[in-house]
Amino acid sequence: MCKRGVSRTLMAITVAVPLLVAGVADGQAESGQRSSGGLLHYNHAYGVLDRDTAHAIEHSDYLRRFANFELRTTTGADGATWTGRYLLGRETYLELFAEGDLPGQDGRAGAGGMGLSTECADDLPEVTAELRDEGVADPIEFSQTRDFGDGDPVPWFDSLLTTQRYDAFGVWAMEYRPEYFADPRSRTEPPDHPGDVGRERYLSDDYRGHVMRDVTGIRIAVTAGDLANTVPLLRAGDFAVRHRPDGGVTARGSGTTIRFDVVPLHQTGLREVEMSLNHPVWERHEERIGRSTLVVGPFARAVWTFAGPHDTP
Repeated sequence: MCKRGVSRTLMAITVAVPLLVAGVADGQAESGQRSSGGLLHYNHAYGVLDRDTAHAIEHSDYLRRFANFELRTTTGADGATWTGRYLLGRETYLELFAEGDLPGQDGRAGAGGMGLSTECADDLPEVTAELRDEGVADPIEFSQTRDFGDGDPVPWFDSLLTTQRYDAFGVWAMEYRPEYFADPRSRTEPPDHPGDVGRERYLSDDYRGHVMRDVTGIRIAVTAGDLANTVPLLRAGDFAVRHRPDGGVTARGSGTTIRFDVVPLHQTGLREVEMSLNHPVWERHEERIGRSTLVVGPFARAVWTFAGPHDTP
């Protein structure tokens, strides 16, 4: 059986005191939710960048040494395709697009999204129930397939949305399908235990040959409406959610901190990504990549900052 650890009752007891302490500096805690071992976990986020920055990322020799880097075209449901620039870690990853790579509003510079995934098979219905408790009466369910290029798609993951209407940022819950793991084309790892549909199993171990290990923090500028659509899913997934005095939200869960800043639509976008490293780097290295700056070290930490669509680089 796939177990997440402590029960929700025990979770509320064990986390209540730390949340009260953190709330003094970071805003009022919404609920006594645990910061790890919950229903949902940060899986990946994507951001749409200006074309010059995306081009610099795509052709950066340094990034290929720093991370398990891929330029990959994926074919999903109904033949839809997208080409992304991927930094792949042990359990988490980052997906980057150039302006115009995606259709419609999703291809605008400053657009983005985030997937939160289960680690245990059949947890997604519980997320649905929790969403209804959070006031989302009719969560939107859909399934995604993946075509590996041979015209024979395989079920990939099931997903939940709080809404199909958004300004520039969308969030979804997802659970990988057992058929995907069973397909040899997926090149995934065997389960660690019954019901294992986790992130570490989905991603390869190629990260070990690079510096980057995982995404541990991400900062995204979103509209107030998009943030309102995001918070119920975070809470349903057991993230510790705090509203900050500046109007933004900070959510923590499973070793990843997600910070949302509220801005007008024309200022939305990916702002910062923090990553853990496989080993300490004792000297600080700064790499300018288009309109972004990646700082690696000192110690086992890297921070990648991105200029906004209208910022001066």
